[in-house]
Amino acid sequence: MRPTVAVHGGAGLWNIGEEERERVKRALRDAVEEGLTAVQRGSALDAVVASVEYMEKSGVFNAGYGAAYAADGAVYLDAGVMDGRTKKAGAVAAVGAVKSAVRLARLVMEQTDHVILAGEGAMLLAARAGLLEARHRFYSEGKNRRFGEVLEEARRGRWPYRRSAGLIGDTVGAVALDREGNVAAATSTGGVWLKWPGRVGDSPIPGAGYWAENGVGAFSATGLGEAILMSHLCLRARDALVEMGDVAKAVERAVGQITEAYGSDTAGIIAVDARGNTAYAFNTKAMARGWGRPGEPIYAEL
Repeated sequence: MRPTVAVHGGAGLWNIGEEERERVKRALRDAVEEGLTAVQRGSALDAVVASVEYMEKSGVFNAGYGAAYAADGAVYLDAGVMDGRTKKAGAVAAVGAVKSAVRLARLVMEQTDHVILAGEGAMLLAARAGLLEARHRFYSEGKNRRFGEVLEEARRGRWPYRRSAGLIGDTVGAVALDREGNVAAATSTGGVWLKWPGRVGDSPIPGAGYWAENGVGAFSATGLGEAILMSHLCLRARDALVEMGDVAKAVERAVGQITEAYGSDTAGIIAVDARGNTAYAFNTKAMARGWGRPGEPIYAEL
């Protein structure tokens, strides 16, 4: 089986200039490269964690060091990961300053009896694993200015929650297939600007923000968390793939269903099937995405 890695950097408006657009594409390509390096040394699970961790640390996306600020000015991270071979998942929700939310999610999966840890409990695990990070790493002058802007818009009554979810891009994610035919998926997010502290979206929820199942495929979602959570977008795509046998048609159907239920500008998804075919679909203006295989060019689009 030929290894395959695909990533996304969020679905949304992506109203940015050409220089920033090229920066995003470079980050996507580098994230795919990180995943491909990991999958050649290890597993599909290693690949998705490596890709997502790279995007968390890049500061380019709304995850990890690039995470949006909540209403109290703090950063709260969500992430989830699933191994298609074992059908085990691990996730963290509403965690503060950690070096990598996706690495912490993997620890939940591999070193606890739980699926999701939130808040202080997740931070305790992070402390024991040496994953705590200095809070200043999550703040920047650019984000501080943006926070001031959105606060002012909110005070004037011009900051609807749904609009804030689609500012640039929200969630990062990755899916992968390894040489043994195993698949894995991972998703990580900083949530949405001005979210209520403690809000949990779709990213840590198996079947909503991510899903992986050997013999079927792996999926990672992005968009308006509440809509994805209520529709279980990744499970819809999984079921459609089983029924239709075509991963491109499956993700199109799943996004079509969420559009019908919750409207446009709500969701995007990437997928890889059990044969290594990749696909994506979105109902937003744009979605940052990339994919590649060993020895082939790495593609990135926005």
